[in-house]
Amino acid sequence: MTKMDPQAFIRLSIGSLGLRIPGSALKSSKTGIRAFSSPCSCEIRLRGFPVQTTSIPLVSSPEATPDIHSIASSFYLEDSDVKALLTPGCFYNPHAYLEITVFTGWKGSHCGVGVKRQQIGTFKLEVGPEWGQGKPVILFNGWIGIGKNKHESGKPGAELHLRVQLDPDPRYVFQFEDVTMLSPQIVQLRGSIKQPIFSCEFSRDRVAKVDLLGTYWTGSADSSDIETERRERKGWKVKIHDLSGSAVAAAFITTPFVPSTGCDWVAKSNPGAWLIVRPDICRPESWLPWGKLEAWRERGIRDSICCRFHLLSEAQDGAEVLMSEILISAEKGGEFFIDTDRQMRQGPTPIPSPQSSGDFSALSPIAGGFVMSCRVQGEGKSSKPLVQLAMRHVTCVEDAAIFMALAAAVDLSIEACKPFRRKIRIGSRHSL
Repeated sequence: MTKMDPQAFIRLSIGSLGLRIPGSALKSSKTGIRAFSSPCSCEIRLRGFPVQTTSIPLVSSPEATPDIHSIASSFYLEDSDVKALLTPGCFYNPHAYLEITVFTGWKGSHCGVGVKRQQIGTFKLEVGPEWGQGKPVILFNGWIGIGKNKHESGKPGAELHLRVQLDPDPRYVFQFEDVTMLSPQIVQLRGSIKQPIFSCEFSRDRVAKVDLLGTYWTGSADSSDIETERRERKGWKVKIHDLSGSAVAAAFITTPFVPSTGCDWVAKSNPGAWLIVRPDICRPESWLPWGKLEAWRERGIRDSICCRFHLLSEAQDGAEVLMSEILISAEKGGEFFIDTDRQMRQGPTPIPSPQSSGDFSALSPIAGGFVMSCRVQGEGKSSKPLVQLAMRHVTCVEDAAIFMALAAAVDLSIEACKPFRRKIRIGSRHSL
């Protein structure tokens, strides 16, 4: 069996947020926690990372405590990120901090009128040596005064409740060594070491057959039919092979990428779709559905490709669970990810692994949100997808392979959603 070694990551989570403002004229609710009529929000800053903004519920009862399991924000740090944070900075800012600034209201406007927001206070937590020890640690949990006048007037000011926690979050990191359409090798990255682990086989049928889960892979690739692909892109297939040559996952287009009526691009009203499949261990040469990826082009000042992934439930025929819907810049590329903290906070959304027993309780948002990410390039660029997988969601090589197929489908969707050419000049054989 191929051995996969993870890389060290840590997850910094900020949750259990609540705000208590003494003297506020608030009506109590059954839980003692309610939303303020002028919503309270906070900006969460960590040096080297984008600012994150989230809302904070107002706590009106002295006995109430916010949900200890709720996660409002997460940062994922590599070893290099931790080392950078622990390195002394300039004279005016020698130490790095986690900084949470609380406001009444939100930035922006309402009905064209600018909305003012008032800063209530700030919570700061210095980055210390424990950040680099790779062990679970609760950095802070409870109430703390943040009001500006807490010392000046002698009266109690605003109080913030939060839970700040560090948890190891090791990941497997993979890289496609070339453009997906060139059927590259896929390697696992461990520092400067590259270990071959999969191969990727891309093909394109001239006429796509619709025997989805049976003998779909018998067709031969033929990319010469430019006129057909001027009207639609279909028959694209990717198989992922392990080092023994066995196919362990696959993805293929089930709904062609076609221009919508009156335009030359794939629109949300009629997206293209991929089926992500895994081998049927009971029926050799057969496949079982695992997920569905839809993609379309969002027009704007800068176009984006929207990728929407559903997990196909085995328990109920036809049941789908939305796991991710991400916009990726058509020009610059970007990151597709599945992260239950960032997107799916309404309830547990387990992700079955191909060879698992069916007990997916460990994959709930409470257990930690990050599942996978895939970084791809924009249109016309040499894209070599970089894939990261949370170790806790991978129990065997086949688990990793199914995400490689998903990553390949995301990457190819950038190409499949390119605007269609209405006319091709005589003699032109450029790729679409």
